[in-house]
Amino acid sequence: MSANADLFARRQAAIPRGVGHATPVAISRAQNAELWDLDGRRYVDFAAGIAVLNTGHRHPHVMAAVAAEMEKFTHPCFQVTAYESYVALAERLNALAPIEGPAKSIFFTTGAEATENAVKIARAATGRDGVIAFTGAFHGRTFMAMSMTGKVVPYKKGLGASMPNVWHVPFPATHSGVTTEQALQHLDFLFAADIDPARVAAIIVEPVQGEGGFHPAPADLMRGLRKVADAHGIVLIADEVQTGFGRTGKLFAMEHYDVRPDLVCVAKSLAGGFPLSGVIGRAAIMDAAEPGGLGGTYAGNPLACAAALAVLDVIEAEGLVARANAIGARIKARLAGFEGRNDLLPIAGIRGPGAMIAFDIVRERGSLEPDAAATKRVTLRAAEEGLILLSCGTSFSTIRILVPLTASDAIVEEGLDLLERALAA
Repeated sequence: MSANADLFARRQAAIPRGVGHATPVAISRAQNAELWDLDGRRYVDFAAGIAVLNTGHRHPHVMAAVAAEMEKFTHPCFQVTAYESYVALAERLNALAPIEGPAKSIFFTTGAEATENAVKIARAATGRDGVIAFTGAFHGRTFMAMSMTGKVVPYKKGLGASMPNVWHVPFPATHSGVTTEQALQHLDFLFAADIDPARVAAIIVEPVQGEGGFHPAPADLMRGLRKVADAHGIVLIADEVQTGFGRTGKLFAMEHYDVRPDLVCVAKSLAGGFPLSGVIGRAAIMDAAEPGGLGGTYAGNPLACAAALAVLDVIEAEGLVARANAIGARIKARLAGFEGRNDLLPIAGIRGPGAMIAFDIVRERGSLEPDAAATKRVTLRAAEEGLILLSCGTSFSTIRILVPLTASDAIVEEGLDLLERALAA
């Protein structure tokens, strides 16, 4: 038995099946955009820990910053004794985030904590409890985050009732046949039939839906949501957990729009592989919760804060925002070539800003009918070929590409060659 297979046999006996696995690969080490498994086989990484590693695995500057912080302390708990890295990171993000006026930041550990705490902050600021989210959205797996997530399978199935006062509006995307006008009209119907807008604390939206299939929010949707939020005193929350820190060709994906959110949720690539999340927002809203109402024992861990400061250094020093656009253009050009070939599985819907790229695998060339079974085969075959690749989407038929922004052109091309082999009909 291989070392990979042995570890997965142990995993089967020790860990519940509720934790899924995208690939049958168990790694022993990683560097930048490459992984090596327990049997010594090398892989190109087009997953980046699910968009966590925009700066790649073990970036030297990030690792050095964490090592230096570790020499001082590992966990004094910010709520007990303050430390400089937390404050410095907040100052830096407050200056960078697309927030109108003075901003403040608070840190947590996971993306779900960020989205849940954004709702808590909005509720404290408005005195209301309603939350509007979108179909196809993913905001996390804890109960409020799961309730806001707009996808039943696998995130809600068999897990009981969702939290009350969470309402979903259809997300406008080509595959769904829903227009922005229809989405905003549905929001009006919701206000007329189910919840008074004066009871709504927050509208939460991903600038590009992640698990929902990498569908960018139309600009007129963002403008419409901002108009509705302003008209009714609702807090507009941008969930940038997956889109943030250069991935979309802007530092924050909301910079693609001509409106600004009130709160921004961040996590994933914020800290280069160390667990850290946060909420950045308008100072007056952020200050609404009482002392002790927000936080967490591990929230804003100093090692993760030091890593995040280093990540921001790397993004600036290595020009990773521009690099995202260059990588994305290269990937889209290759995919466009794949789309017209009869010797590959039929694909459609190449999309995504910057290096947040996706496409759909369909049953027939020229159709939009999803093929979930073929998509699963492609991700497994990619692993066999030496490529770590993820799927997503409400129909389970979307292939997403999240190569680290630090990957060389040669690595990107190698990964695309392996993807081409995985798509062979």
